[in-house]
Amino acid sequence: MTKPHTHLSEVRAGREVRIVAIPDEEIRSQLIRFGISEGSRVVCEVKLPLGPLVLRHNRQEIAVGRQLAKTIRVS
Repeated sequence: MTKPHTHLSEVRAGREVRIVAIPDEEIRSQLIRFGISEGSRVVCEVKLPLGPLVLRHNRQEIAVGRQLAKTIRVS
Protein backbone atom coordinates (compact mmCIF):
# COMPACT_ATOMS: atom_id res chain seq x y z
CA MET A 1 0.00 0.00 0.00
CA THR A 2 1.13 3.61 0.32
CA LYS A 3 2.93 5.27 3.20
CA PRO A 4 0.56 6.44 5.97
CA HIS A 5 -1.50 9.53 5.21
CA THR A 6 -0.33 10.56 1.78
CA HIS A 7 -2.43 12.52 -0.70
CA LEU A 8 -4.55 10.82 -3.33
CA SER A 9 -2.59 12.66 -6.03
CA GLU A 10 0.55 10.71 -5.03
CA VAL A 11 -0.97 7.24 -5.41
CA ARG A 12 0.25 5.08 -8.30
CA ALA A 13 -2.13 3.54 -10.79
CA GLY A 14 -3.29 0.10 -9.73
CA ARG A 15 -3.10 0.81 -5.99
CA GLU A 16 -5.96 0.41 -3.55
CA VAL A 17 -6.13 2.99 -0.77
CA ARG A 18 -8.47 3.99 2.05
CA ILE A 19 -9.79 7.54 2.19
CA VAL A 20 -8.62 9.04 5.50
CA ALA A 21 -9.72 12.69 5.25
CA ILE A 22 -11.66 14.91 2.89
CA PRO A 23 -11.08 18.34 4.45
CA ASP A 24 -13.33 20.42 2.20
CA GLU A 25 -17.05 20.15 3.03
CA GLU A 26 -18.18 20.81 -0.56
CA ILE A 27 -15.83 18.16 -1.96
CA ARG A 28 -16.96 15.73 0.74
CA SER A 29 -20.60 16.29 -0.29
CA GLN A 30 -19.76 15.68 -3.96
CA LEU A 31 -17.92 12.44 -3.21
CA ILE A 32 -20.70 11.20 -0.93
CA ARG A 33 -23.02 11.32 -3.96
CA PHE A 34 -20.74 8.68 -5.51
CA GLY A 35 -20.71 6.63 -2.30
CA ILE A 36 -17.19 7.73 -1.29
CA SER A 37 -16.48 9.04 2.20
CA GLU A 38 -13.82 8.74 4.89
CA GLY A 39 -13.10 5.03 5.35
CA SER A 40 -14.02 4.08 1.77
CA ARG A 41 -11.58 1.95 -0.20
CA VAL A 42 -10.89 3.04 -3.77
CA VAL A 43 -8.55 1.83 -6.51
CA CYS A 44 -6.61 4.30 -8.63
CA GLU A 45 -7.29 2.74 -12.03
CA VAL A 46 -5.63 5.35 -14.26
CA LYS A 47 -3.42 8.35 -13.55
CA LEU A 48 -3.36 10.56 -16.62
CA PRO A 49 -0.28 12.78 -17.07
CA LEU A 50 -1.20 16.29 -15.93
CA GLY A 51 -4.83 15.19 -15.90
CA PRO A 52 -7.33 13.50 -13.64
CA LEU A 53 -7.11 10.23 -11.75
CA VAL A 54 -9.71 7.62 -12.52
CA LEU A 55 -10.87 5.92 -9.33
CA ARG A 56 -12.88 2.74 -9.00
CA HIS A 57 -15.21 2.35 -6.06
CA ASN A 58 -17.21 -0.88 -6.14
CA ARG A 59 -18.14 -1.11 -9.84
CA GLN A 60 -18.20 2.62 -10.51
CA GLU A 61 -15.38 4.65 -12.09
CA ILE A 62 -15.00 8.32 -11.17
CA ALA A 63 -12.59 10.91 -12.60
CA VAL A 64 -11.06 13.15 -9.93
CA GLY A 65 -9.09 16.23 -10.93
CA ARG A 66 -5.44 16.41 -9.91
CA GLN A 67 -5.91 19.57 -7.78
CA LEU A 68 -8.82 17.97 -5.96
CA ALA A 69 -6.79 14.79 -5.41
CA LYS A 70 -4.10 16.88 -3.69
CA THR A 71 -6.58 17.74 -0.91
CA ILE A 72 -7.72 14.18 -0.14
CA ARG A 73 -5.63 12.19 2.34
CA VAL A 74 -5.36 8.42 2.00
CA SER A 75 -3.54 5.51 3.61
